[in-house]
Amino acid sequence: MVSFIVLMAICNSCNTKEPDKLEHPNVLFIAIDDLNDWTEVLSGNSQSLTPNLKAFANESVNFKHNYCASPGCNPSRSAVLTGLHTYNSGMYSNYQDWRKVPAMQKVPTLPQYFKANNYYTAGAGKIFHYSQVDSIGWDDYFPSQKKNMPNDYIPKDAPLNMPPFKYMYNMFDWGPIDVGIEKTGDYQSVSYINSQLGKKHDKPFFLACGLYRPHLPWYVPQEYFDRFPLDSIKLPEVLENDLDDLGDHAKEIIQRGGNYHKHVVEAGLWKEAIQGYLASISYADDMVGNLLENLAKSAYAENTIVVIWSDHGWQLGEKHHWRKFALWENVIKTVMMIKVPEGTKALPEGSKNGFANNGVSSLLDIYPTLNDLCNLQGRENFDGQSLVNLLKNPDTKDERSVITTYDYGDYSIRKNNWHYIQYIDGSKELYDLSTDNEEFFNLSTDVNYSNIIDQLSAEIPKNPIDLPEESLLELMEHHIPPIRSKEFYYSKERAEWMKRFENIE
Repeated sequence: MVSFIVLMAICNSCNTKEPDKLEHPNVLFIAIDDLNDWTEVLSGNSQSLTPNLKAFANESVNFKHNYCASPGCNPSRSAVLTGLHTYNSGMYSNYQDWRKVPAMQKVPTLPQYFKANNYYTAGAGKIFHYSQVDSIGWDDYFPSQKKNMPNDYIPKDAPLNMPPFKYMYNMFDWGPIDVGIEKTGDYQSVSYINSQLGKKHDKPFFLACGLYRPHLPWYVPQEYFDRFPLDSIKLPEVLENDLDDLGDHAKEIIQRGGNYHKHVVEAGLWKEAIQGYLASISYADDMVGNLLENLAKSAYAENTIVVIWSDHGWQLGEKHHWRKFALWENVIKTVMMIKVPEGTKALPEGSKNGFANNGVSSLLDIYPTLNDLCNLQGRENFDGQSLVNLLKNPDTKDERSVITTYDYGDYSIRKNNWHYIQYIDGSKELYDLSTDNEEFFNLSTDVNYSNIIDQLSAEIPKNPIDLPEESLLELMEHHIPPIRSKEFYYSKERAEWMKRFENIE
């Protein structure tokens, strides 16, 4: 990375004197895995219990219509951490190594950029995707620079509840575990970051904590399951004929991987699975509360920016679909809240806390926003937008569009109340979320909305980068081969692979 070496030299020369503490404020960066809008701050499900996230919403600006770059951990996180959108990088899939994507080798990652600007950088847990670590970006990492995620407790008799079916992801399971919370991986990550907050730092810090829950498997202590009695669990609202107005590609997305919805329902475990997810959200919320409590007690409470975000959403039977890897609203919608302390040079009055912004925004906005708030030097071009003005004036509604991709060639466009989806096979969906927030009624064939479709489809990138072959990982039997290009979508190679998911009993 020649360009990055040059950047480091430039930035180190810019920081020869000790910076004022609020010219370069500290950052606590909290990422939550697979957390959808089932939180009290986004009101996607009335059953959730997230008091710590709710309390933080009253201390920050809550971006209520925020979207990921892609509904998969790896492409979403790598976009956030490099500032490059998928269609400008070629990083579309979980089944790629982001470090082997040429476009991503040309820009500094977020921790690399902070480190080059004379910040102390330390992290714990899942920030980058599993073993695809960024060792040059961190001064320290827990458990280690090569292993970013601590061991989590897995019961010896797993799976506990979900009967396995052909091509099922083997971690699709849930259940209470009979161990203390201190044995869980996220608690260990939180404890490490808390220890960093308790230290004396002689320069500003960027501390990142990656919480793994509510990612599968939903194994958390019994106390979290007890918060959601099974007889109180309500199923998501579904429409019996919901798939009738969808194209073939959307139906493939729903049923691929063995048709999770069919198997969960036939096993009579829909409520039990929802209980596991709600329990895992509640556990993650407690971990957030633990971090924020320790920050409040530390010497850094008044000079630290806090960013809380989730990498994408999740579905639990809505549209007869489970997991992520789709473009519907509660799969691409994410939590994002930002708190800026008073006295920060870039925003002297601090963020206007306790307010929600109701315009659309993107996780890609995090990098340029922190660039501005922390007065970083060495980079100007980002695919997201700085949110500094919205942190100051959250009542402002930015009339922008936000693009999300799934693989190569599938696009979601969110603008105002409209949600437009266009797939690689040419099929389309259009939803008016002001009257149909469950996305039951596809308006794309209604001629009354042709002008809206024309306007939104014009936002789709004209020259997206193909997926670079050198970044592909070896696929496991249950994986879905990532779409590399339009030619690959229609290829015999893909057709042969996808045959395995047809007519699974």
